[in-house]
Amino acid sequence: MRGIHEVLGIAVLASSALAGAWGAMAWRRQSPSTIFWYLLRAAQVIVVAEAVVGLILAAQGKHVAAIHYVYGISPLVVSLFSEGARITVASATVAEVGDVEALERREQVLLARRIVLREIGVMTIGAILIVTLGLRAIATGS
Repeated sequence: MRGIHEVLGIAVLASSALAGAWGAMAWRRQSPSTIFWYLLRAAQVIVVAEAVVGLILAAQGKHVAAIHYVYGISPLVVSLFSEGARITVASATVAEVGDVEALERREQVLLARRIVLREIGVMTIGAILIVTLGLRAIATGS
């Protein structure tokens, strides 16, 4: 089980780094990316799996420094917080416009694009933060 935890730890780093890099490029280029969302969701699934395996190890009596638990669970919190921020950003962007139905079709499409790019920005920051936390979790594990 410990080996699985170590492999998943590396997978968290790699998948979150890939999602973060892809998202940063998409946001920088102002080019919405469908692939980003698949990469991000895969990274989030790996984060959950890693946390579950870590909790199983803890329940089996495999203890590490207390700070490792903080860094190990924090990516879950970051994922949830990022999702909440993503929804807030989308809602705020729609609120800036007011009545979306009153917009012409082209303006609606541009609004949707602006929302997606802002969401990519928020989720990219979350992915990069998860990489940082993952590195700290590895550094504090034994």
